[in-house]
Amino acid sequence: MSKPSYPVSGTGLGLRRTLMGPLQDNPPDNINFLEVAPENWIGIGGKMAKDFRFFTERYPFVCHGLSLSIGSPAPLDETFVHRVKRFLDEHGIRFYTEHLSYCSDDGHLYDLMPIPFTEEAVHHVAGRIKRVQDILERRIAMENVSYYAAPGQQMPEIEFINAVLEEADCDLLLDVNNIYVNSINHQYDARDFLTSLPAERVVYFHIAGHYDEADDLKVDTHGAPVIDPVWALLETAYQHFGVVPTLLERDFNIPPLPELLTEIDQIAVLQAKHAHGNKAHNPGTASGHTG
Repeated sequence: MSKPSYPVSGTGLGLRRTLMGPLQDNPPDNINFLEVAPENWIGIGGKMAKDFRFFTERYPFVCHGLSLSIGSPAPLDETFVHRVKRFLDEHGIRFYTEHLSYCSDDGHLYDLMPIPFTEEAVHHVAGRIKRVQDILERRIAMENVSYYAAPGQQMPEIEFINAVLEEADCDLLLDVNNIYVNSINHQYDARDFLTSLPAERVVYFHIAGHYDEADDLKVDTHGAPVIDPVWALLETAYQHFGVVPTLLERDFNIPPLPELLTEIDQIAVLQAKHAHGNKAHNPGTASGHTG
């Protein structure tokens, strides 16, 4: 499998409604792309729809979904997938990603639950991903998620992720912070895990902050600044994969925009540091993966 062009390039930020005013008033020059959850915008009208259109006309966009529930035992919500397709087409969204987890059965669980790391689950999830890609008429990427228990585990997490990606023939949204959090909580080597993921399937990176519950328990909150060990792991990712587009997530305790832009600048500094000699890994910007 050859590596297609990345759907976006440079540095990105998760667009939250509290940031829309500041971003409109003083558009920064260090944000190259934006990301939203489609569930938060599908069917929105009025002023908010106009404000959203302001951004989609000015920035490349990717979508990171919340409720596809790809690992759920319940039937795939194909009506929802069709709504997502219309949204992606309407706004020219360059790529759609989701979590390698589930959040529903008979009802919505309002949390991302871990999929059992089993052969049966690999086949179940891969089949559902293929169906989503068929409906959307485009490739999608699954994100490695943070988790705090591994019920029914029959294989290591890294084997499970790689098996799903291979069988589904889908791409990977690589979350650097989730690798760090899981490496502490489940006692594995973050660098070994990172470098065992398939470079040819990576579409972009996520980086975020988390909460230190204890020395051996980290909680993925997206509610704090990125810490030094995660920055170091991001640098390792650039060394291994090349300079991949990278997006900063901040969902809670959102600080003033200038503080977020400082972290965006830090991403850009690391990207510039590792750009020399890695150009073969960074194909640049494309209009998105199709087919």
